[in-house]
Amino acid sequence: MLFYQYMQDNSEKITFEAIDKPECNLTDNMAPLKAALQHEKYVTSLINDIYSAANDVKDFRTMQLLDWFVKEQGEEEKNASDLITKMELFGSDSKGLYMLNSEMGARTYSAPSLVL
Repeated sequence: MLFYQYMQDNSEKITFEAIDKPECNLTDNMAPLKAALQHEKYVTSLINDIYSAANDVKDFRTMQLLDWFVKEQGEEEKNASDLITKMELFGSDSKGLYMLNSEMGARTYSAPSLVL
């Protein structure tokens, strides 16, 4: 929604199109976690590409917007990587898995705001 709001604020035309269903073969309990980490890395690469294009044309306002996403993606990749590590350590132990589930359930979300 931040991208949508930013584009609206800058009088850009917005078009929504269908997104293809992701193709993945989840063979075990670790597969979704590993796929999530790969996806976060893919999203990071897309943001980096946009940032690089903004830098090339000296679009500092867009670069400022993207600074938040760059930081957020660093956190998302770390969270995904940490979850894989925790599952490798505790995932086969029911008590460890219960504690990990409780930890994940206690997370809170606070929506970002776009203030430029």
